[in-house]
Amino acid sequence: MIDQTKLPNTLEFVTYTDFNQIADAIRTLVVRGAPAIGVSGAFGLALAALQSDAKEKDELINYLENAKKVLFETRPTAVNLAWGLQKIMQVAKMADTVDEIRKSVVETAKKMADEDIQINMTLGKNGSELFNDND
Repeated sequence: MIDQTKLPNTLEFVTYTDFNQIADAIRTLVVRGAPAIGVSGAFGLALAALQSDAKEKDELINYLENAKKVLFETRPTAVNLAWGLQKIMQVAKMADTVDEIRKSVVETAKKMADEDIQINMTLGKNGSELFNDND
């Protein structure tokens, strides 16, 4: 994740290994911008799924519900955060096994990030067409 508190002077990447660290990054504005916050929340839940030592689906869903609460409370008015968390929970609940949950939530978080990148690339391309050389 890019530490946006360091921009524009420094480009610093931060690695997180725990969903609580991602919650802290959202709370302290390391990550900014509605779409980025939503995707970060989704990855936070995916990381929680990977961290959990749950053996049964219900146990993992409960763990994810608790992680969702922690992540949501960082920015309770952030619509995209709520959206990202809800999307991951829907995917998790549709899976049949713990392994399927882990796989599907990681895939979904990655897909959400890829879709956001494509949206931003399209916005940039369309916006760049509004400028002439030397503008």
